Amino acid sequence: MESISRLRVAALALEDVDVSGWDDATLNDHLDDLSKVLCTLDSELARVAEAVRARGFRIEEPQAA
Repeated sequence: MESISRLRVAALALEDVDVSGWDDATLNDHLDDLSKVLCTLDSELARVAEAVRARGFRIEEPQAA
């Protein structure tokens, strides 16, 4: 399904983001943009999760193999 594929691509893209290597000045310079993007991501993830829950399904973390 295309939607699942797009979610996987988004998750993989986030794996490449590592702000721990940013110095404080760089983080400060990009904090407004970073905050906006993170808030948007949070909102969209919550929206999708709530739509699943509204259908009576649970979202669970997969068990480790």
